[in-house]
Amino acid sequence: MNKIARYVTRHPVKTQRFLEILPGFVSWSLILFPIWGSFIIPEAVAYYVITFSVYWLYRSISMAIFAVLAHFKIKAASKFDWLTDLKQQYPKNWESIHHCIIIPTYQEPLETLIRTLTALEKQTFPTKNLHIVLSFEEREGAFAQEKAKKLSEQFGSSFGTLLTTYHPDILGEIKGKSSNTAWGARQAKKEIIDKKKIVLKNTTITSEDADALFHPSYFTALTHDFLTRTDRYNCIWQGSIVFYNNIWSVPAPIRVLASLFSVIQMHVLMRSDRLINFSTYSTSFKHIVDIGYWDTDVIPEDYRLFFKSYFAKKGAFEVHPIFLPIYSDAAESSSAWKSYKNQYEQLKRWAWGVSDDAYIIKQYLTTPNVPFWDKSIRVLKTIEDHFLWPVNWFAITVSAFFPPLLNEQFNRTILGKTLPQVISALLTASLISMVAVFVIDALNRPPRPSKRRVLSYIFQPLEFLLLPIIGFFFSALPGIDAHTRLMLGKYLEYKVTEKV
Repeated sequence: MNKIARYVTRHPVKTQRFLEILPGFVSWSLILFPIWGSFIIPEAVAYYVITFSVYWLYRSISMAIFAVLAHFKIKAASKFDWLTDLKQQYPKNWESIHHCIIIPTYQEPLETLIRTLTALEKQTFPTKNLHIVLSFEEREGAFAQEKAKKLSEQFGSSFGTLLTTYHPDILGEIKGKSSNTAWGARQAKKEIIDKKKIVLKNTTITSEDADALFHPSYFTALTHDFLTRTDRYNCIWQGSIVFYNNIWSVPAPIRVLASLFSVIQMHVLMRSDRLINFSTYSTSFKHIVDIGYWDTDVIPEDYRLFFKSYFAKKGAFEVHPIFLPIYSDAAESSSAWKSYKNQYEQLKRWAWGVSDDAYIIKQYLTTPNVPFWDKSIRVLKTIEDHFLWPVNWFAITVSAFFPPLLNEQFNRTILGKTLPQVISALLTASLISMVAVFVIDALNRPPRPSKRRVLSYIFQPLEFLLLPIIGFFFSALPGIDAHTRLMLGKYLEYKVTEKV
């Protein structure tokens, strides 16, 4: 390990490119193996497909179980009187806690930002202790200034602070959420914490997507957990991201994806070994200052922030769940076709999170005094999720057909004759999770705003039959697109998901 670490340190450019090529090489190899392997080693292909199907069955059943448990926790937490409990447990110091909320925004419609700030107005925690930073991009020009003026007029007196900033294009930075959030946080430190003499140790900082709507008790529950935990300066808090804001107005394929993503985000709150902050999350302001804020040279900021924090704190760092929903928008545009393009670009950007793996692996190899097994499990699970993103669909849908189809001799063997039936049985068993996804989604998504016809209740579960097609166009393709771009050095530019 020491020799590898020394090599990585001495050859940063070579190792960076090798680690950027690796995900695409692995994913393409696993996707193509069932085709060429069927001619040469069909038995190996058969066992590869069976192994992957068993793995998929395990992932599906575990997701269903944890999603059900998370559902009950979310329902209980949503009904709990957090403010009364907070006042009873911490009568002397609960009001000393402040929350700074950074909202990085670029070309967001004014209506979206009004909706977001209105939801923050409804927090049960005193809004005088909420300090909002609307971090616009300077390149948006007069349109950003016009929105800032209108928002300041409407919400200027609603919070302890409503600060509007304009993130300039800075040499060496990558345009996107991470650099904008870092700018907004630094402005908050200077203009809010320092000028108002707010105690840094008593302040949290939240990175909020511009379309995110917090449950009214979110900051009260966050305050409660902040005061309760001894590791408050070494953790991130993550709520349950659900894509339900516009669930009834998007096309059926996107609605299915939004439902699936929402249930996945619920289930992962129960998995401390897999829980990493995503999209909208909170941490202590002191911690952000200690590690030097968000990095400005990356696109995916959430995983980068976690692993930057994890290795900076030598492994003494966790993500803690808050079992309250954070409502976000599903991808939507002015037409169905534009909505599909919007969804594809969003998923490609999410899949681009694999670009962080080079950083994560290098930190794993070169950062001393981090517990070996803990860091190994965390890094391997992240690599597993990222590397297999484009592989999953191919491995569980079409790979089993190649050995019998392409190798007539193998097709005459017992293994060749039974392979399709074995895979079919395993995948049918994994459909149990789809039942759980549908039920949990139906119990959590908001009611349809207009009156429903009887047929809509019948067709709603049938939408999930589109999953094989949806999986190809909105999982496999954007995944392999991102991996291939990274492998070829054609780096992705940040594209904001369009809002309507």
